[in-house]
Amino acid sequence: MLSDFIDYLSLERKVALKTVEAYKNDLSQFKLFLAEVYGDTNWKDIQYSMIRSWIVKLSEEGISNQSINRKISSLNTFFKYLLKVEEINENPLVKHKSLKTPKNRQIPFSKEEVSSVFNYFTTIENPTFEDERNYLLIELVYSTGIRRAELIGLKISNIDFYNNQIKVFGKRNKERIIPVLPNLLTRIRNYLQTYSNDSSIYLFETSKAKPLYPSLIYKIINQYFSLVSSKVKRSPHMLRHSFATHLLENGANLSTVKELLGHESLSSTEIYAKNSIEVLKKAHKQAHPRNKF
Repeated sequence: MLSDFIDYLSLERKVALKTVEAYKNDLSQFKLFLAEVYGDTNWKDIQYSMIRSWIVKLSEEGISNQSINRKISSLNTFFKYLLKVEEINENPLVKHKSLKTPKNRQIPFSKEEVSSVFNYFTTIENPTFEDERNYLLIELVYSTGIRRAELIGLKISNIDFYNNQIKVFGKRNKERIIPVLPNLLTRIRNYLQTYSNDSSIYLFETSKAKPLYPSLIYKIINQYFSLVSSKVKRSPHMLRHSFATHLLENGANLSTVKELLGHESLSSTEIYAKNSIEVLKKAHKQAHPRNKF
């Protein structure tokens, strides 16, 4: 049945090769565990207690909860397949609850780190097209919180110099208007006067006049922030994350930040508020006079 399941993933569901290999490895490991502990066991005879024993064994071996959850997810998908082809009557994992995993708090760039990147650009003598483009790109992301995909799709025609705003198209092609600071618009205007031509459609292009692509934007932001920050994550999303956190630290309303980011609900924005609160707590503890007693 395992080989049939692998064919089902590859041929019918068109699952990526690496993902199929992961399923195959997880299920093979579980099958080996069953053979060692319970002997030759038919898939129809598997009970949740057996799966639970495997979970305990994996945990004792130091496998993280996140990895265990992935393995059990593979097993669950397999059992759903067996139900589909009527090889079993009940999924033994139907009432299983995933193991708790620690939430990784994303630490935004500090205001000093962002300033250091901007200061670095000002020290470049005879900046090239890439220097000017990358400087403007980073400043636009930090000033507007624009998503990477929105940045790639930002057309020159979507820049409203008269009303100091840009129009972007976010998730599910939802239109959003974002205000832009006048000094940044001046930089955009100067950049376009120097580097754009009549055939230019998008604000940011490669040196070959092609639209930017996700990995290049990641490379640009990671490259410059690696000069000033030791943080592990130095991605476009972290710069967007920093935009939101710094706004909240400076007193911006949570609902306003939600609209700027293009979030569907406040719950998506609250993660940035939590980071802001941590900074405020630290500042309060360091600065409050009563902390001296």
